[in-house]
Amino acid sequence: MERSTILGLILGLIAVGYGMVLKGAPLTSLFTNPAAYLIIIGGTIAAVLNAFPMSELRRLPHLFRLIFRGQRLPDPNDLIDRFMEWAQIARREGLLALEGHLEAIEDPFLKNGMKMVVDGREMEFIRDALEQDLAAMEARHQVGAKIFEQAGTYAPTLGVLGAVVGLIAALSNLDDTTVLGHSIAAAFVATLLGIFTGYVLWHPFANKLRRLSRQEVELKQMMIEGILSIQAGISPSNIEEKLIVYLPAREREKRAERKHA
Repeated sequence: MERSTILGLILGLIAVGYGMVLKGAPLTSLFTNPAAYLIIIGGTIAAVLNAFPMSELRRLPHLFRLIFRGQRLPDPNDLIDRFMEWAQIARREGLLALEGHLEAIEDPFLKNGMKMVVDGREMEFIRDALEQDLAAMEARHQVGAKIFEQAGTYAPTLGVLGAVVGLIAALSNLDDTTVLGHSIAAAFVATLLGIFTGYVLWHPFANKLRRLSRQEVELKQMMIEGILSIQAGISPSNIEEKLIVYLPAREREKRAERKHA
């Protein structure tokens, strides 16, 4: 579970709701203006549908799962230990001895790279194949983040559209103060929803997807270096020194402490 997303949503709703109470605005106005929700939510969905092909929008359920559940990635420290173990086996028994370890690898990217090593592919071929795979993954991730980024751009503007519609209704009922007040409230509720969804939901979701993508890219870059190091016959200790640069400083210190314990 991606707790930061849940906390962000809860705090955002509390901030807006309690802020309305402090300002004297009735919370009931948020629930008595279905037209505002229709214009903002329906309009944002329509705009996104017009902006992206369905082949890319089909990934939205997966993207929401990433935002709310996070992603399961191998632990970098465990990866370094596995590469050191594989390097030791390869130096002692040869690269073909690693074939028996392939089935235990869960990550498809890592498994494919190690399979190419066992198959005796050349270093440049392995590097090119893995980097192309990584570039394709980055492109897919960028599209996913762009969907939410565009939604965040459309929603506030649709809030202005909702306000205009509400004011048109208000100006059409100047003689009826009850309808007039309701129409003006609906106009500003639409603006509130547009800004809230744009800048508390969609833009932050886009940024979170970019951050998650960056974490996965860095991990896969680490995998590429480990795979190529094994193919080149580098010693386990040198592989460790080469790969710990991908760890945060605190993790490097912990690893050094465990090593000297």
